[in-house]
Amino acid sequence: MASTLISEESEINAEPVLEELVAHLDWRFFAEVMGLLALFIAILAYIQYVTPAIVGNDGYYHIRIADLIRRHGLKPDFIWMPLTILNEKDFYDHHMLYHVILALFITGDPRKPVADATLFTAAKWASIVIPALAFVAIWYLLRRQGVRWAWLWALGLFAVSDAFIYRMSQVRAQALSLLILVIGIHWLLKRGYRLLLPLGFAYVWSYNAFPLLVVVAGVVFVATWITEKKFEWEALIWPVAGIVLGLILNPYFPKDIKFIFEHLLPKFGENPSGLGIEWEPYNTWILFNNSTLMFFLLPLGIFALGWQNRRIDRSQLVALLLMCVFGLMLIKSRRFVEYAPAFVLIFTALACRPVIERWAVGKTATYLAVTAALLTVLLVPWLYRAIDQARTAVDTSESASYMADGVHWLKEHAPPGAMMFQTDWDDFTRLFFYDTDHIYLVGLDPTYLQLADPTLYDLWVAITRGQVKNPSPQIAADFGHPLYVFSDVQHTAFMNLAADDPGLKEVYRDNEVVIYEVLANTGSD
Repeated sequence: MASTLISEESEINAEPVLEELVAHLDWRFFAEVMGLLALFIAILAYIQYVTPAIVGNDGYYHIRIADLIRRHGLKPDFIWMPLTILNEKDFYDHHMLYHVILALFITGDPRKPVADATLFTAAKWASIVIPALAFVAIWYLLRRQGVRWAWLWALGLFAVSDAFIYRMSQVRAQALSLLILVIGIHWLLKRGYRLLLPLGFAYVWSYNAFPLLVVVAGVVFVATWITEKKFEWEALIWPVAGIVLGLILNPYFPKDIKFIFEHLLPKFGENPSGLGIEWEPYNTWILFNNSTLMFFLLPLGIFALGWQNRRIDRSQLVALLLMCVFGLMLIKSRRFVEYAPAFVLIFTALACRPVIERWAVGKTATYLAVTAALLTVLLVPWLYRAIDQARTAVDTSESASYMADGVHWLKEHAPPGAMMFQTDWDDFTRLFFYDTDHIYLVGLDPTYLQLADPTLYDLWVAITRGQVKNPSPQIAADFGHPLYVFSDVQHTAFMNLAADDPGLKEVYRDNEVVIYEVLANTGSD
């Protein structure tokens, strides 16, 4: 048969991982890898280049930090949010390795600043290549688990959820995180446990979602005990050891430990600081609409487990449990749509594996090839729908020039080192991208200011919501000098009060932003 059902776990696991990699270094395997990679890059580029803008808001910060690392080394002095827990003394780059990878996409002399257009191009290609590699890794995982037509399942990643594709297209570490997790699952299933040590180390340096690797390892440990009655502690010990080493042998140690506790705790429970819509749960109908195929694959995989007429094996149980874990996370927060659809597809592929192989017995190569072609044709409408909707979501990204004119005015007119009082915390990424000559009140996450100074945070919220009349004296007294207020034009309550405040001098306005200079010792309570 073209693809053989691997029913004996012992045969798979007895093959050393490194020998497995060497054995696959033949031209056919290489051609398949490169062909899939090229196809996935082409599709992601088609989605990405529907807009010239960087997709998502945080990408502006990530690519600028990558540029700073490229020019100034692994630990550039971070002076831009002095009133938050990311002040110069306590700063921890919890995406450090991801930023290093982004820097590899930036062209030009690393000793000199590059044009903004160059950074836009680098950001886009990074957000094309990294998810493409993650999808190829999923293909390889399925292929090595004996899944027939693994390439077709991998292509289905572009159809399973348009929200998933949109998240993968952002300049954020989610795609790299998915890539690391898939590699980890493959090595865990192959019992290459020691390789989890460097992987865990790299995960810590890449993204603060590294506890997910422990979750995955725990799932494999449990699944191994249930299916094989073995306590394989190595599945837990090696990734945990890698994570511990990644935390200790870290350029930011011990700041990384302190930041992790400060950053993660506010994410549990209620959302008092307005962490953003991505931490809110989905409306059920919206989730069904943007991940329709995922909801069809889920029951198909469950039914397939019943059709296989055999006990669930270790890989299937791992996939089932991981699907449940990431499904619960998605129910809690919409941001986990960056993982859940992929794990639903992996589960369904592994659940259907024995059913498909039993059906394939005795079929000719031509018959199987025609079947694969027909399945591909059936997938096309789903691909078209999801890719089109992902392109629509990408196209809703704010213009590449959004706020740029106002920030350029600040760069030219405000004295170096001036503090910018923003009325919206998520304006920071664009301010920082276009202007590293000034410092900013808050950014990336509002809890960073709240954790550093709760009283100052509450005052900032009250002022920006238009709840403080004549706010300039308090701004001048509590937020530093020299000082400017930078506001998007949507903050009308604040702008109405600012218009009557003699301590706020409007110095710039366009259709997107308004800027005020704070006049010291002017205004009244």
